Amino acid sequence: MEALALGRAPPGWRRPAGSAFPVLSILLSAFLLRAPPAVGYFARLPRSFRLTQDSLKIVGSSHFPVSVYVMLHQKSPHVLCVTQQLRNTELVDPSFQWHGPKGKIISENSTAQVTSTGSLIFQNFEESMSGVYTCFLEYRPTVEEVVKNLQLKYIVYAYRDPHFYYQFTARYHAAPCNSIYNISFERKLLQILSKLVLDLSCEVSLLKSECHRIKMQRAGLQNELFFTFSVSSIDTDKGRKPCTDHNCETSKRLSKAKNLIERFFNQQVEALGKRVEPLPEIYYIEGTLQMIWINRCFPGYGINSLKHPRCPECCVVCSPGSYNPRDGIHCFQCNSSLVFGAKACI
Repeated sequence: MEALALGRAPPGWRRPAGSAFPVLSILLSAFLLRAPPAVGYFARLPRSFRLTQDSLKIVGSSHFPVSVYVMLHQKSPHVLCVTQQLRNTELVDPSFQWHGPKGKIISENSTAQVTSTGSLIFQNFEESMSGVYTCFLEYRPTVEEVVKNLQLKYIVYAYRDPHFYYQFTARYHAAPCNSIYNISFERKLLQILSKLVLDLSCEVSLLKSECHRIKMQRAGLQNELFFTFSVSSIDTDKGRKPCTDHNCETSKRLSKAKNLIERFFNQQVEALGKRVEPLPEIYYIEGTLQMIWINRCFPGYGINSLKHPRCPECCVVCSPGSYNPRDGIHCFQCNSSLVFGAKACI
């Protein structure tokens, strides 16, 4: 099998039309035929609770605000206007009233509904709905006793899963840095890598490409291409079909994509080792492939396991007093920020 390479064309030679890099195509075809299916994967899904189940019910506390986490654009759990003790007690003539960031919540509200038993339920939760919600409960413990009042506070946070992907770098021996061969090779390499992971509903992006002259020990100067790529999951709305099987989970697909990419570069090393002709002008430099796993939150969200122990790997909307201006993983302190989900400190 030929190596992934681009050699100098001999004088007078012309490439066949439509086949700028036949060697690359041959390698890709052979690799796809020989590569076994990737069965191993790393379970990297967040360990957060899925707080969108209809059956999940959250009770309040008379001593401190209770945190509630609702996945963005999903239905919330039932937030009850009782404590754990009162939940198992008869209440005579109970009266419930909920107030949120925008004032009193009425039962006819289309996004936040109050049931006849006083439960608060959010439909299609939006980031702007994050905030402090207070329930006022009036009840009699028995018919003979006087009316009692209870106030319960909840802090409701929007959250979303992290945007995670693999970033990988590789180096190639190259033609002179101003050569058009390098540009053509870059395009073909990206095309091949993209095709490798297409069936996994993943995509490869070229983040950076640089050519440098390197002084080698006892070998003079040589030209090298430095590539940085990312491989990430294609969003469901961009994919060719929705993900329904458990093997379609993002972390599993990315792990399989990682295995395919690593095998692809290993195949190049094996091919060069079997080659009897002189090395081609452009070829992969053994041992330079590096792959790292990256977690990112969207602007306005951050991960904080100390502040949110019930959702330790969730990207939770930044609280007032903090912000996240970019796709990092933390919310930064900002005393002038007064809203949830701040993306700037103003």
